[in-house]
Amino acid sequence: RLADGEDPWILRDRADTVANKVILSELAARSPGVPVLSEESPDDPRRLATDQVWIVDPLDGTREWGEEGRDDWAVHVALVEAGTPVAGAVALPARGLTFTSGAVRPPAGRVPARPRVMVSRTRPPRSVAPVRAAIDGVLVPMGSAGAKAMAVVLGEAELYLHAGGQYEWDSAAPVAVALAAGLHASRLDGSPLVYNQPDPWLPDLLICRVELADQVLDTLARVGRARH
Repeated sequence: RLADGEDPWILRDRADTVANKVILSELAARSPGVPVLSEESPDDPRRLATDQVWIVDPLDGTREWGEEGRDDWAVHVALVEAGTPVAGAVALPARGLTFTSGAVRPPAGRVPARPRVMVSRTRPPRSVAPVRAAIDGVLVPMGSAGAKAMAVVLGEAELYLHAGGQYEWDSAAPVAVALAAGLHASRLDGSPLVYNQPDPWLPDLLICRVELADQVLDTLARVGRARH
């Protein structure tokens, strides 16, 4: 609980710290010696000397976690080997849901006539406008990268597009689950998402139904060429 007049972000920071300790303790017990890249821990340089690393975001959507009544926050844990997320789990605790790459199912049903496009509620990217127009989509703002990605997995949306800034821990676990569910996942230029890099900055992301991938990537490429 917060003391009177205390900054709400103090409570959010405490939650990040506690969640990080619990997750790191479990990983150390289950896979001793495997380095961890976590948003809430100092970078461990040992990770660059190994092909295997855990990538963790103990509380993705910290802002939303601290807002009463919101459920669009998540917990991310991914195992990366040789730059590729080979296993991952995304929990949506406020919804009582956990998705794992080993047990996830593809979204059911066809892509609707007006696909739903998940975007950041605080930083919607400029590049989403031409994509929305090209597919006649409907924008759906939401917090937490994990929550947005799992909306596509659940069939509650068809596309999640982000540009302008993320880190590896924001997307590693969601991408592992999305790929296991048969979805498309890449950078906005169509190149693979590569993890466990010296600089963990990974600024853009596309997760979508495979039926939409070519059209979305073609639209983004045309927009990029027009700007240059």
